[in-house]
Amino acid sequence: MPLPDPIVDAFRQQADACRDLGSPFNAMVCDLLSDRLEPGSAFGQRIANWPGQPVADALALRACGSLHGLIRSGRCPALMAAYPPTPGTPDAVWTAIRTAIAEQDGFLTRYLDSPPQTNEVARSSMILGGCLTIAETFRLPLEIYEIGSSAGLNLGFDHYHYDLGGRSWGSPTSKVRIVTKWEGPVPLDVPLTVVRREGCDRNPLDPGSSADRDRLLSYIWPDQSNRLARIDAALQVAASANQNVDRADAADWVEQRLARPCTPGRARVLMHTIVWQYLPADTQRRIEAAVYQAGEVASGDAPLAWLRVEPDGVPGSAGIRLSLWPSGKSLLLGRADYHGRWSRWNAMAQQSETSAQTR
Repeated sequence: MPLPDPIVDAFRQQADACRDLGSPFNAMVCDLLSDRLEPGSAFGQRIANWPGQPVADALALRACGSLHGLIRSGRCPALMAAYPPTPGTPDAVWTAIRTAIAEQDGFLTRYLDSPPQTNEVARSSMILGGCLTIAETFRLPLEIYEIGSSAGLNLGFDHYHYDLGGRSWGSPTSKVRIVTKWEGPVPLDVPLTVVRREGCDRNPLDPGSSADRDRLLSYIWPDQSNRLARIDAALQVAASANQNVDRADAADWVEQRLARPCTPGRARVLMHTIVWQYLPADTQRRIEAAVYQAGEVASGDAPLAWLRVEPDGVPGSAGIRLSLWPSGKSLLLGRADYHGRWSRWNAMAQQSETSAQTR
């Protein structure tokens, strides 16, 4: 019995996205699962009878992550032999997947419980551009607050080295090196100081825990060795930095953080990357209300910025948006690839400005 049509469509949609983002192997796995998986195992039944929305819940990525997680656990040599760096043919990969399901059905099924946490470090290039713009605007040190932080890798964005279209920023000795095809201006010479950094996640991962490290790396597509190496290096940096990521609901956390008294001489920055779509509508509403309320009491000596990199209906890229208070201006800074491979930045003078209070 084949999978239900909505499930098949979700896997095929994810396969197309994987191909577009440079992972033909993960695309093949999605296609194989959509075409050949049957509800004869606990793993197959859980996918076939998924209670939520398969696209919104990233069901295909959960399934792919479960297989990659099994490989990283070392529990299924047959699956390991069919995966990168020496991937097999589609038939060989499917045979290995069937073996994995037969031998480790419980492991794979339990893995579906948690949503993917990619924590793509190359998105830090977008955060860097936004924070440099904020620093240029306010000329103040920054307090950074991030929702959907996972292991906190992007909280340490200023600890990495960047090649932005041939222009460099950051320490040349950093273990984490991010190369982004960058088009457009960015104020790389502006002094940038981060005096506080905090994050939250419903299921934060500890970069110092080997189990959590493997969990995070399992959601990186197995044929993208550069991404795997970059995130592994960022995990090492985050483990030594001892950054704070709270286990919390995003709305509760934002309300609490923004209700704190402002510290004069600092700019507060709320930021998130590819998180908004996974939040319930009520959570989104509460966060927006908390931000606008904090914006009403922001001042030139204690300003507020809301930086977000999120899908906005334009195929193949995310919008980079920045709202500023006390001015209430909202700017479209540019667009970027979901995995940070490229970014097209606009000059501040070219931005169309709207009141953030009306958005």
